[in-house]
Amino acid sequence: MPALTPPVTADALTLAHRIPPGFVMGTATAAAQIEGMRTSAGRSVWDDFAAQPGHVLDGSDTSVTCDHVHRYADDVALMSELGIDAYRFSFAWPRLQPGGTGALDPSGVDFYDRMLDELAAHGIAAFATLYHWDTPSELGGWLDRDTALRFGDFASLVGERFADRVSHWITLNEPATVTLNGYALGIHAPGEALLFDALPTVHHQLLGHGLAVQALRAASVPGRIGITNSHTPVQPATESAEDAVMAQLFDMVHNRVFAEPVLLGRYPDAPAELEAMFGALGNTDAADLATIHQPLDFYGLNYYMPSRIAAGPGSGDSPDGSAEAMSDLPFHLVDIDEYPRTGFGWPIAPEHLGTALGELRDRYGTALPPVYITENGASFADDVAADGTVHDPERVAFIAQHLNAALDAVSPGGVAEGVDLRGYFVWSLLDNWEWAAGFTQRFGLVHVDFDTLERTPKSSFRWLREVLAARKA
Repeated sequence: MPALTPPVTADALTLAHRIPPGFVMGTATAAAQIEGMRTSAGRSVWDDFAAQPGHVLDGSDTSVTCDHVHRYADDVALMSELGIDAYRFSFAWPRLQPGGTGALDPSGVDFYDRMLDELAAHGIAAFATLYHWDTPSELGGWLDRDTALRFGDFASLVGERFADRVSHWITLNEPATVTLNGYALGIHAPGEALLFDALPTVHHQLLGHGLAVQALRAASVPGRIGITNSHTPVQPATESAEDAVMAQLFDMVHNRVFAEPVLLGRYPDAPAELEAMFGALGNTDAADLATIHQPLDFYGLNYYMPSRIAAGPGSGDSPDGSAEAMSDLPFHLVDIDEYPRTGFGWPIAPEHLGTALGELRDRYGTALPPVYITENGASFADDVAADGTVHDPERVAFIAQHLNAALDAVSPGGVAEGVDLRGYFVWSLLDNWEWAAGFTQRFGLVHVDFDTLERTPKSSFRWLREVLAARKA
């Protein structure tokens, strides 16, 4: 491992001195993307999806990924070296409860016991996500209401078992991505391309969230409880009325139908011309909405990019890959060419992180609890140099720009003044298995050789370590 001894830079010091006392700085991962050792756990929909040729870009799967299940102690040591306050990870539902029903599996419990103890020994707070997309294969998936009930049962068991070492609980990660990519477009597991017929998965996921919150409260967990969703500020491609309506439609299906039931206890009203598309969310049972609308201690915002929408079908491209079903939609995504791009082709638009925070404030007002930016990061083509180092100045700039933008936004006079922003998590600690993109996209602060599994901290790791070490007490 290369020596981690660069000098502190002026930019690192300047940013460090902007971070308020008590502001949580962390990194994030997901179980299916880093753990590996899938043979010791139940199957998930992602195992089934990856087993089908053509679903994952490079033909890879979850069997090894980063082998975190065996290398967790080394990875926690890297976190400690980095100097983070908190680590956001996910419990693998199929590892802890193969099949999605019954008692917790002792071997799964043992792994998370050891990992949580390791975090505690290094003074790193545990932010635990209960569901990060790895639905047990045996369940009916989120089209089935029963999956919400099973998820509530799972939350109860996990809460009772690990309550003493988890500081923050996140029920769901990005239900919007599960619905849109997994059930509407078919480019993520389970691979359904149902378009607007996927909307029942919105309600069932949110019902599962509410049941999970109730289960955690019943288990008297001392940790704080919230949910995380990916928000994208949406703008019409032109000033035409058609583009404006389609931008409003995309804003609803990506942002509002997930946030408003959780924070306000109701689904948003669709414009008259769009009502027919949202029929699956009409006449929702009031008892379900009451279950979904649980008091929360925080709201998690994942931000990666804004979206620009035009009316009419397009090429079928989505941010996460080509989707044939996209060409059947009444709108399409338009490239935002004025910004540089990540390795995934996503626009790098840090000011829109402030826009996303401002939209949360403006839409939800006093109903919005404290906010954590639970994911923000970028993929770039990072290579190991001849001297064994990995230089990723683009990622350094990306993190600095986005963290500065977030702090600017919530400052006096900022576009999101009044939002109680509590922390920021970089996606991701490690290069990992990036879902349908396989091993083709590298988001990590730490480079992983996917043949040898050797970890090499990148220059972004060293820079962020400088920032964290230079913070004011």
